[in-house]
Amino acid sequence: MIPYGSLVVYVTPNKDRRYIKRLEEGQDWHSNDGVLSAEAVHDASFGSEVRTSLDIPIRVLEATLHDRLKGLKRQTQIIYPKDIAYICLRLGAGPGRTIIEAGCGSGGLTTGLSWFCGPTGRVVSHEAREEFMKLARRNLEWAGVGDNVEIVHRDIADGFCIDNADALFLDVRTPWEYLDHAVKAVKPGATFGFLVPTVDQVSKLLMGLEKGPFADIEVCEILMRNWKPVADRLRPEDRMNAHTGFLIFCRHQERSADFEYSRPLGTRQRKQEAARQARLAESGANPYDDGETAGDDE
Repeated sequence: MIPYGSLVVYVTPNKDRRYIKRLEEGQDWHSNDGVLSAEAVHDASFGSEVRTSLDIPIRVLEATLHDRLKGLKRQTQIIYPKDIAYICLRLGAGPGRTIIEAGCGSGGLTTGLSWFCGPTGRVVSHEAREEFMKLARRNLEWAGVGDNVEIVHRDIADGFCIDNADALFLDVRTPWEYLDHAVKAVKPGATFGFLVPTVDQVSKLLMGLEKGPFADIEVCEILMRNWKPVADRLRPEDRMNAHTGFLIFCRHQERSADFEYSRPLGTRQRKQEAARQARLAESGANPYDDGETAGDDE
């Protein structure tokens, strides 16, 4: 039996269209294929078929996290499931972990973080716009998660509301402006993640990261191409989920000139390091904690 209150995916024979609905007692599902009785769905099991009033079979499936993410109401561009999965892995979202997020928007990533962190984890999301806070909270409740989520109405220009977090993710327009606040909000060695849509933003963020206690920097984008599941005519789909944003990850790491100087550098890398040192000198920044400059002779 499928419990009332469950999120159920209905799949129709017409082009395998999918609809995600909450099963409520006495609330039948009306569609172009006829009426699907809530009682009949309740008496069925996931993975079975139930017939409508027009005798059309409807498949009933349990809603996975992927289904729930795709079913969220949105007023903002949400982060795609393909990106959410990798973000959660890179941040180490899981039981007992505390993850900071800003801003939450429609709550797509918040939903994923809440799912992975579970009852013993904690997600603290910061959002400057109250209407997005309300939408994100509604989406969390609809998706059946969120008990471990605190959404704070706060502009992160004023700093984050907690410290000693295990990881932090920023989905804001100018993340480089908040790096000092971010460092104060996490444990030593914590993971940071960022999402920005343009190359120019990536460059500005990288310049910000090179001035502070950050290392193990990664810049990537995740492209997903489906293939048509036809055994004797296997080929790619005509469309794909290509660029949706740049993901940048790094670790909180106190840096020293001694460590950097110990790296074996080729000709190109030496030129890149010299250019970086020139930028740092021009800005007056020194990311090293020993007062030295990488590459100085001893």
